[in-house]
Amino acid sequence: MKKVISITTALLFSVALCSVAMAGSTVSGKVTNNAKVNKSANIVFGKGNKARMGSVAIKNSTVKGKVTNNAKISKSANIVFGKGNTANMGSTTIEGSTVKGKVTNNAKINKSANIVFGKGNTANMGSVAIKNSTVKGKVTNNAKISKSANIVFGKGNTANMGSVAIKNSTVKGQVTNNAKISKSANIVFGKGNTASMGSTEIE
Repeated sequence: MKKVISITTALLFSVALCSVAMAGSTVSGKVTNNAKVNKSANIVFGKGNKARMGSVAIKNSTVKGKVTNNAKISKSANIVFGKGNTANMGSTTIEGSTVKGKVTNNAKINKSANIVFGKGNTANMGSVAIKNSTVKGKVTNNAKISKSANIVFGKGNTANMGSVAIKNSTVKGQVTNNAKISKSANIVFGKGNTASMGSTEIE
């Protein structure tokens, strides 16, 4: 029994490594992530899990101020096995929220890997994803990705590298993607998958 408890604790700790996650909250002020991740691994097994490394995730919340991710990730891995999981590395995700301020992702990712195995999963590396939200301010992705890989194996998966994806949302400001990608790979294996690299998608 002791072994089971210790393993579970380790896995839960690894789910959000050097990340900022908010749900059902109200923040009056800046939200900033300056995490530095080096030679580390964030691993999740199962269904409906989220693995965040050097990322900012805001859900069902109101933020009256800037949202900035300055994470620096080097020689690290963010890995998810299973179904309906999400792996975020050096990314900013906003869902069902209102942000009154700029949203900026300045993550720097070097010699790292963001990998997802399974079905209906999402892998975001150095990306901004906004869904069912309202942003009153600029949305900018300045991610720098070097010698890294964003990989998805399976069916109905999505792999975003250095991208901006906005879905069912309202943005009152400029949307800019300045991502710089060097010697890196965004790879998808399987059926019905989507791979976006250095792209801006508004749906």
